[in-house]
Amino acid sequence: MKAIVVTDESAGTAGMTLVERPEPEPGGNDVLVEVHASGFTPGELTWPGTWTDHQGRDRTPSIPGHEVAGVVAALGYGTRGLSVGQRVFGLAAWDRDGTLAESVAVEARNLAPLPGDVDFTVGASLPISGLTAWQGLFVHGRFETGQTVLVHGAAGGVGAIATQLAKEAGAYVIGTGRSADRDAALDFGAQEFLDLERDALEDAGGVDLVFDVIGGDVGKRSAGIVRAGGMLVSIAGPPEAHPSEGLAVDFVVEADRVQLGEIIARVRDGRLRTNIATIARLDDAVAAFNPTERVKGKTIIRVRP
Repeated sequence: MKAIVVTDESAGTAGMTLVERPEPEPGGNDVLVEVHASGFTPGELTWPGTWTDHQGRDRTPSIPGHEVAGVVAALGYGTRGLSVGQRVFGLAAWDRDGTLAESVAVEARNLAPLPGDVDFTVGASLPISGLTAWQGLFVHGRFETGQTVLVHGAAGGVGAIATQLAKEAGAYVIGTGRSADRDAALDFGAQEFLDLERDALEDAGGVDLVFDVIGGDVGKRSAGIVRAGGMLVSIAGPPEAHPSEGLAVDFVVEADRVQLGEIIARVRDGRLRTNIATIARLDDAVAAFNPTERVKGKTIIRVRP
């Protein structure tokens, strides 16, 4: 099968290569997925699981990409809950070969059914962004209706979905980003927008929940605008500052079939839009991940027509 592999952590996305690899064998409780579309997050090239297995042993050349949408081609021993020929989407494990390939072996529990009226490219754009937004708001952020939520990067892959989910759930949403992101953030549902290059973050006043995808100085300053009893939730590593009268937490997204079902239901009825900027073929994936201009949204690889 065709696959993208990486062998050098220092090379970043420029070190990706299109090669021929043996088709994987599904293990116990796995399914073999015929990949139709794949999502990739550049940050995963810094994750230990991309380069080593769970025992710390080098596993390069490895196949990156963890978001997948496709069709179940075979079942591993003991696999239940899915069937051959079924359309699915979900997350591949961090420390196993990923989805930038024509086939991938995935734990069945990490996948959810993909309805026939949802395109594979849309399905592949949702697992990381959608689950991260859902878990950041409703699991770790303990969101309650009526709260004020500030979403950093509100026009990005995760931020756009977090903005929509928060708005639908009854939040007053303040989005942030660069000046060029204003219209997109407001279109995704933010009621206010703060330009991080020009506006003072403190102008947001007190908020109940900050969803931080940036970290660094922005994360530090965000702690100061959280109201008493509020939350600072980060996916950019452990927060460097904590709210004086609130809580701070960082987390790594986890696969969850039920939550994927909630997300795809909202996509189907129009309550949720994914933020896809570019769709490229597997043969063109290396170039797509090394664009000459800034890409506003996710890059999805369509593996099969």
